[in-house]
Amino acid sequence: MNGMETENNLKRFSDVEHCPVRNVIACFSSKWAILILFVLAERPPMRFNAVGRAISDISPKVLTATLKGLESRGLVSREIYPEVPPRVEYSLTPLGRSLVAAFAPLMQWATENFSAVARTR
Repeated sequence: MNGMETENNLKRFSDVEHCPVRNVIACFSSKWAILILFVLAERPPMRFNAVGRAISDISPKVLTATLKGLESRGLVSREIYPEVPPRVEYSLTPLGRSLVAAFAPLMQWATENFSAVARTR
């Protein structure tokens, strides 16, 4: 690849509105979003408190906001059952499942390299 091709390829990342990488990563780039996606992939569907227990150091406020964000981006589905009290369950959408599948190699890498990364801190 010559210098001009590289420069043109890099320009696509600077187009904030149309950069697919930037805009897709924004969907799940919060500290908790990826963990929530992995939790929902393990045991769907899940109630709010079950997700909170699986990620014990997340506050209810942050869990609520993150779930809403993932839902608004089409990665998580929220189903409300007409019961008293209402029962709400969360699960991955097909789009969310495809994202988790794309992250599987990263999860594997993290598992295999955690000790080495932790040693360098």
